[in-house]
Amino acid sequence: SSDLPPKSRMCGGTGPTQPATPEVQDLCNQIRSELEQKTGKNYTELTAHSYKSQVVAGTNYFIKVCCGDEWLHLRVFRPLPCNGGQPSLHSYQVSKTEEEEIHYF
Repeated sequence: SSDLPPKSRMCGGTGPTQPATPEVQDLCNQIRSELEQKTGKNYTELTAHSYKSQVVAGTNYFIKVCCGDEWLHLRVFRPLPCNGGQPSLHSYQVSKTEEEEIHYF
């Protein structure tokens, strides 16, 4: 069926860590106010560094971001286009480092 994801993107598991793309930065920009509301902070910088993705009923993005002098890991869910809706911040992790591996959370 043409509805199946490509073989390179298996449903369920996360893919390899990849450098952030403009699309991933756009996701970060879209959930910025939600992140600021949940953390109680205003970020002057929110730069996507790298990410992993997981295909589900949409896509989970696990994104490492630089916020000036701190690093966060974000889990952002983007629903399938046919289901509509905007990307949303599922969860986040603070006190990360630039070198730290991104893991499923």
